[in-house]
Amino acid sequence: MIGGLEMNFTTNEQLILASSSPRRKELLQMINIPFTVVTSDVVETSVKATTVQQYVTEVALLKTRDVAKKCPNKCIIGADTIVVFNDQILHKPTSKEEAIQHLTQLAGNRHEVMTAVAIILADGTEHTFVERTAVIFKQVSPQMIEAYVQTGDPFDKAGGYGIQTSGAMLVDRIEGDYNNVVGLPIASLVQKMLTLQLLKLTF
Repeated sequence: MIGGLEMNFTTNEQLILASSSPRRKELLQMINIPFTVVTSDVVETSVKATTVQQYVTEVALLKTRDVAKKCPNKCIIGADTIVVFNDQILHKPTSKEEAIQHLTQLAGNRHEVMTAVAIILADGTEHTFVERTAVIFKQVSPQMIEAYVQTGDPFDKAGGYGIQTSGAMLVDRIEGDYNNVVGLPIASLVQKMLTLQLLKLTF
């Protein structure tokens, strides 16, 4: 007889997700282990970096360290996701005009989504990795972009779109991990947690 539909993981750690993102919470719930959400209060714009990879890693560490201070002796998982086009980071748009500008740049082009994941262990040891996914947009019309922006969906999302919402209609194809574009590369995170012995598989 075949068992349940979920893989069984166990952990001896008290896990904290350092993110207010409902999408990251949903993805981490796939592991089916208990965790608590504690959000950070840091200002991301304070980060200075020379490369986009360094920037996204430093922001993920900043958030995770902030939560680690509030929750000592626990294992903290944090992440930051950026959209990169022509070596420029397209941040969450703050206006309708900026959202249209982002999406017009991305239309018909290839860009990269990078998520940095930071793990701070109970003893304070830090581990990070960066997952990259290429996303190619369809050559969508200005009307399509305007209609999408009118939904209000772009404003809390890096690059101004959500691949798991109606923003999916702008996407032609992706190369890499879909969940990375959503905000948490869950497959790579699980592998890392198994390697660090934060998780164990049970049969």
